[in-house]
This record gives sequence, structure tokens and C-alpha cells, in this order.
Amino acid sequence: MPGPAEAADAETGTGDMNLRIFGLSYLVTVVSLAVALIYGGWEGLILCAILGILEISLSFDNAVVNATVLERMDAFWQRIFLTVGILIAVFGMRLVFPLVIVGVTANLNPVEAMTLALEQRPESDPTSYAHLLNEAYPQIAAFGGMFLFMLFLDWMFEDRDIKWLAWLEKPLAKIGQLDRLSVVIALVALVLLATNLADEPHRATVLIAGALGLVTYLAVNGLGEFFDQAAGVSDDEDGAADGDAEKADTTETAAASASASNGSGGPSGLAKATGKAGFFLFLYLEVLDAAFSFDGVIGAFAITTDPILIALGLGLIGAMFVRSLTVFLVRKGTLADYVYLEHGAHWAIGALAVILLVGIGYHVDEVVTGLIGVAFIGAAFLSSILRNRRLAAEGIDTHKTADEIAAEKAEHH
Repeated sequence: MPGPAEAADAETGTGDMNLRIFGLSYLVTVVSLAVALIYGGWEGLILCAILGILEISLSFDNAVVNATVLERMDAFWQRIFLTVGILIAVFGMRLVFPLVIVGVTANLNPVEAMTLALEQRPESDPTSYAHLLNEAYPQIAAFGGMFLFMLFLDWMFEDRDIKWLAWLEKPLAKIGQLDRLSVVIALVALVLLATNLADEPHRATVLIAGALGLVTYLAVNGLGEFFDQAAGVSDDEDGAADGDAEKADTTETAAASASASNGSGGPSGLAKATGKAGFFLFLYLEVLDAAFSFDGVIGAFAITTDPILIALGLGLIGAMFVRSLTVFLVRKGTLADYVYLEHGAHWAIGALAVILLVGIGYHVDEVVTGLIGVAFIGAAFLSSILRNRRLAAEGIDTHKTADEIAAEKAEHH
């Protein structure tokens, strides 16, 4: 039993790790709030804080899904996600993306779009930045909704060892044996929703945007799988050429284990993707992160239309904490300890995808969207705790695979 000194050392080590993971997010938050205060006074400070809290509270499912992908990347690509990736999230999605959408919609150049945004006209004004961005929401929702819907379907149709809602996930896995079923379902859903929910002038653009979302998912997913497989073949050939049979067997076993444990949609393959495989895994993660942020960016206009405050609150504060939380989940091994978290996150993705697609015709409040995600994550977390306690009471290691647990139970009985 560890003494007081060992317990204190362990606590200090945990504190140091938490500071390393969240330290930059704390610093960025302080700086962002200071900039917001200088830029917009106390009102700007309060609005920036509200946007940051909103983004963090509504994006926990995003962090869980990000963690399932990030843990399969090597240390180099994890650093790229935390550096280059944050620039894409902050400046790309929270600042540049809305400006581009408004510029294309209103036929404005970037400078004119930025000037229009800074004018902060009320949304009731048809020439305002907020109104123009909301007008483009059906196309945005179709693209992001289709990307997330494909991710959800591919994950649901995959047969995994560990199942959370077994009564539903088992039949879905059997149905998923039909080749390309997810593509068929997604396309049929897109056509039905675009036809019945989109206004007549927007139907063509909604269909095109949705198709582009589907194509983006298939392209990034396919390229990721291709380079994962190429990396696996290269490793096997190197092992055989060196005559190191033991190393080759270890590599093959590790690859098989990673494949078996990889229950998430998206690029699949080795546990630690490197090189080109790591790049496409990073690209996939950025598109996924962007799809999650679409609804939040639009919803932020219910609080303020100021692009600077949105970039500070949603981007710098919110996106930084989501990334820190993602790294925390990976470093702490939370996904391995609470095996249903990934399931809950993907069901939350399915709910978000449906909400976005319904948003082609009807806008759903962002608070409702966030609460649904939190509900799925919370239920999955609670189910994981109950599972661990039940297995521990039976004297079974909770970190073993489903087959190993079944075998151990059979031995006990």
C-alpha cells in the first residue's frame, strides 16, 4: 500500500501533467479576455467569456471523438494537430470561413465582407453579415450533416467486440454487411430532405453541398485507409527482408490488434499512423473538427455578430480547451478505462448529423444540440462505470477484450 510520500508524489505528477496539458489553454484564455476587454470594453469581455463557455460545454462529444482519432497518430502528428490544427480551427473555421461564405453569397471580396462584419448591423437587415450567413445555413448544414452522417453510419454498421446498446448495435452490424449501405442511405436521406425541407431556390445548392460533404468523407477516408494499408505492407516486407520473424509477427499482431480495437468510423489502420497515413488522419481530423463547429459558428450570432469576439471566444478559448481536453483523454487513457465513451460520442454524432440535416429547413437551438450530446456522453460514462464495477466484483480485468472476458467468465462458471 503506498505511503503518504508516494501518494503525494503521484498527486504532484498528476498535477504537473494537467498543467502541461491545460496550461496553454489557461494562458490563451487570459490573453483572449484581455484583448476582448481592450477591444470591446466590459461588454466585449462578457460576450467573449460566454462564447468560450458555450463552445467548451457543447463540444465535449467533439473532444471524445477527436481523442479516438488522435490516439492512433504518432507524437509528431499529435503535435501538428495541436499547433497547425489550432490555427485552422481558430482562423480558418471561426474567422475566415464565415467571411468566405458571406463573400460568396453576397458577391463580396474578403475586405468588403470583413468591413460588413465589423459594421454589426442587426440580423433583421437583409444586407447584414449575420443575415447573409444565416441565409447560407442550409448549404452549410447539408455539407456538415452529410459528413457526420456518413461517419455515424459507417461506425454503426461495423461489428465491434464491445457493444453498448447491444439490442440495437447487433442488428445494425448485421445489416451493415451489405456493401456501401451507408452511402445509399445517406444519399436517399439527402435527396428526401433537400426535396422536402429546402426552399425551391436552394434545392440545387443544398444537394451539391450535401454531395460534396459525402465525397469529402469518402475521399479522406479512402486515402487514409490506402496509406494505412501501404504502411502495413511496407512494415511486413521490411521484417521479412531482415529475416526478423519475431519482429514481423509482432508488427502483424499489433496491426491486427489495432484493427480489431478500432471501432470508430473514418480512416482505419495501425495504432500509430505515421508519414502519409498520419497526414490523411490529420486531414480527416480537421474536417471532422470543422463539421462539429459549423453549428456553433452559426449559433454564435445569437450572442454577437462581431467576428473578432467570435474568433476570440469560440476559436481561441473554446477550440484550445477542446484540444486540451482531447489530449487529456488520450494521455489519461480515459477511452480505455471507460469503454462506452466512444459509443456515446458516435451516437451524439448521429444526433448532431440529424439536427444539421433537419437544419436545411428548420433551425434547432444550439443548446438543445449540446444537451443531446452531453446526455449521450453522460449515459455512456455512467454505463462504463457500472460495467467496470460489475466486472471488478467478478474478479475480471476490465481492460481485457470482450473475447477474453467471455473466456474468463466461462472459466469461473
